[in-house]
Amino acid sequence: MAGKTADRIRQGIRILQKLEDGVLIGLLLLMVFVAAFQILARNLFDSGIRSGDELIRVLVLWISLMGAMVASRNNSHINIDLISRYLPGHIKKYSFVMVGFFTSFICAVMACFSFNFVMMEKADGMIAFANIPAWVCQSIIPASFAVISLRYLLLSFTTLFDSSKQKIK
Repeated sequence: MAGKTADRIRQGIRILQKLEDGVLIGLLLLMVFVAAFQILARNLFDSGIRSGDELIRVLVLWISLMGAMVASRNNSHINIDLISRYLPGHIKKYSFVMVGFFTSFICAVMACFSFNFVMMEKADGMIAFANIPAWVCQSIIPASFAVISLRYLLLSFTTLFDSSKQKIK
């Protein structure tokens, strides 16, 4: 029974990851299409998509933070970690766990502060472009930091309680 539940959870996680990948790819394709169309329209017709540049800026924000979420799945972020290269294996594990907990904490703090920022933007009623409220465009900030925080928290606990002798990056 427990095995079936674990399999369902793994399957749900895979579906969410595929959805996340699909959204990221869709946003990237949209950004490339809008940017290319803007260039062609300006060169050929001396015109472009109204608010196209603003849309591209928002898409860069979303793609960047979605990419960070994807990179946090398996601790694939860029690491500057000189000290752990020289630590023995059993200490390296605990160093990895502490860095993971610290990363999770910092991302949780960022999620809280950015959520407050988005709520202030919502209260102000600012418009980003084309009658789309600024807070909608900025909502990816707290969402992505919350997901990254949760992923690093889970990764840290998984590493801490993993009894296998697999090598830590």
